[in-house]
Amino acid sequence: MDISLMPSSYPTPFTLVQSPSPSPSPLWRTHNKRTQHARSCSATNPTGTTPLNVVNLADKTHQSYPKDYGLQSSVEEPKLDFDSIASRLQVQRFIDRIKALPFRETSVILGIFEHDGCFQTVSEFNALLMALVIAKEPDIALSLFNEVSAYRLVPDSLTFSIMIRCYCEKNDLDEAKRVLVHMVENGFYPNAATITVLINSLCKRGRLQRALEVLEVMGRIGCKPTVQIYNCLLKGLCYVGRVEDAYEMLMRIKKDAIKPDIYTFTAVMDGFCKVGRSDEAMELLDEAVEMGLTPDVVTFNTLFNGYCKEGRPMEGLNVLKQMKERNCNPDCITYSTLLHGLLKWGKTRNALKVYKEMVENGFEVDGRLMNNLVRGLCRRSRKEKDLFEDAHEVFEKMQNGILGINASTYGLMIQTLCMEKKMYAAVFCLQQMIGMGYSPWIITFNNVIKTLCVEGKVTEALLVLSIMYEGGRGTNGISYKPLIHGLNRRGSFLGACSVYGAALKRGVIPNTKPQQ
Repeated sequence: MDISLMPSSYPTPFTLVQSPSPSPSPLWRTHNKRTQHARSCSATNPTGTTPLNVVNLADKTHQSYPKDYGLQSSVEEPKLDFDSIASRLQVQRFIDRIKALPFRETSVILGIFEHDGCFQTVSEFNALLMALVIAKEPDIALSLFNEVSAYRLVPDSLTFSIMIRCYCEKNDLDEAKRVLVHMVENGFYPNAATITVLINSLCKRGRLQRALEVLEVMGRIGCKPTVQIYNCLLKGLCYVGRVEDAYEMLMRIKKDAIKPDIYTFTAVMDGFCKVGRSDEAMELLDEAVEMGLTPDVVTFNTLFNGYCKEGRPMEGLNVLKQMKERNCNPDCITYSTLLHGLLKWGKTRNALKVYKEMVENGFEVDGRLMNNLVRGLCRRSRKEKDLFEDAHEVFEKMQNGILGINASTYGLMIQTLCMEKKMYAAVFCLQQMIGMGYSPWIITFNNVIKTLCVEGKVTEALLVLSIMYEGGRGTNGISYKPLIHGLNRRGSFLGACSVYGAALKRGVIPNTKPQQ
């Protein structure tokens, strides 16, 4: 890691800030007005003590971090806590006033801080900064941090840790890394949670090399990574396609004293599934179970996603069975992923079973999947007639609900209803489709007209033709042939001539003519 990139203006944290002095660093700007305000707070303190108490960290008792973190520190890191109820109310009041501002200008915010923010200890100041982070206001937290020396407060380990979180929230990861290096240089060791946040942020943005450099810094100060940190690195390796490296890291973790958890295995499993190696991911699942780990729904969903991407959704059904055997309840993502894969690869009947199970378990199916299911059932029902009722049932559920039915679903459903001679429902769907603002294809109109004429309902077929005219939609010879033929069968020569003439006016010459 390039230590030379660190700003030279970071003050040594063990020095007492006697008075503010100009500094070129944006992190350590000072203003005499704020210093005078701090002194006035001190003068009005009834106890006689300095309200803005400067914490000399060199006098702290030497303690160690919890063994879970594997970190050692020469100083005690302050806990994030408030010293009194009054302090809690003061922080909340400050946050509320900031949220009420129409514009979040730094000068206005600092003005509020001068009026309400006379915090006596760095612990209270840290509590304010963390409250701002939780409130998703990292810029305001950084603005206050820039003024910390003006209030005669010395930042401690927790202060810097919060700043790292702020920079991660702002996606300024280079600055977050510089703060980390500055901490280490001055004897502050961040806790595992802060390191995890930084490494996770770097990995999520594909900056794996930077994340590994942070891990190297931890090694130099004798800090042992936690399993959570390794999990972030494993996800980062898989994110950039370095699946083999992730697998090797997993093997090294198993040999170390750190015991991997189920998320460790899940991260590598996800990497294998994304590159078409779902069978190897399944082997890792078996290995995790042998170690006594309990896979959760996220672990199984990883396998569903992998098998469906590989065009092997039936393997997903086997995973679903195994999932239930392990008393792991499927969630909405489980069913949706499996349903999508089965429909995509033409396993319509199996998709219908998954859909019914999903609904029985109380999960909502999104509109996209419902449309795909109806279209799949309509196509399949041409050969497997028993599927028509299911297609119609799902379609009716969409009609009665708030889910949007798209144009292609309407078209296929109307065609299927015509094939099943359900003409009342077909005409109703056609009218509903037009009412939704869709423009049906000519083939959709022709299917309805032809089927009505075959059923001897020529009058209704003429009404459908008039709907085509009203919408300014085009017609072709197929639109008129069944009508003329039907009128000829009924002996309506004048009617057949009228339809034939209407076709000629539109530039269409039907291949069937009126007959007396």
